[in-house]
Amino acid sequence: MNKIVIAIDGFSSTGKSTIAKKIAKQLNYIYVDTGAMYRAVTYFALENNFIGDGFFYSEKLIEQLDKISINFKFNDIKGFAEVYLNGKNIESDIRTLRVSQFVSPVATLSEVRRKLVEQQQLMGKDKGMVMDGRDIGTVVFPDAELKIFMTASAETRAKRRYKELLERGHNLSYEDVLENVTTRDRIDSTREDSPLVKAEDAIEIDNSDLTIEEQLDTILDLASHSIAK
Repeated sequence: MNKIVIAIDGFSSTGKSTIAKKIAKQLNYIYVDTGAMYRAVTYFALENNFIGDGFFYSEKLIEQLDKISINFKFNDIKGFAEVYLNGKNIESDIRTLRVSQFVSPVATLSEVRRKLVEQQQLMGKDKGMVMDGRDIGTVVFPDAELKIFMTASAETRAKRRYKELLERGHNLSYEDVLENVTTRDRIDSTREDSPLVKAEDAIEIDNSDLTIEEQLDTILDLASHSIAK
């Protein structure tokens, strides 16, 4: 069967990773969460005090990029691949609001983006991959056979993220989450290097009122047509 690359871009908390994992499972494709890769670099920066409230020593982070090794290992029990930084499982560590607060500034660095884009392109050279992020269809795989752009209202996305964080035991307010979502939207959309934009040939899906099953059916139908070409 013909294999393709499926690029899923969009705003934060649109459920890109959730739907991408399900699509990959249905098609027996490899799934790569590029957002997790940027979160891993952000976690590294936080752990080394390169970034924090009111400061960002970007030069120090850039100098240490060659000491960052990110990979994914499939967890048979959980049923998905977890993120490892320099051999340490950091899957839970990178899903906190604190990492979310600083990931956009880290992702604006051209040196960081260049390092991760190179890794991502290597991962997808044999196709049969679903990759989600901010610039997959525009920068990483501009020739991807299927490009999806996910969107939803900021309020809807904040509610989803708030619920997810509460379920993980984090103590925070909905207002803080909404502020984080809108701030990330602004930074992601206005950064100089690879800003978040919809590729001209991407299919936009507003999932504000769609169930996961409805989204899955829609994208799988689009994928089947792309695979058949």
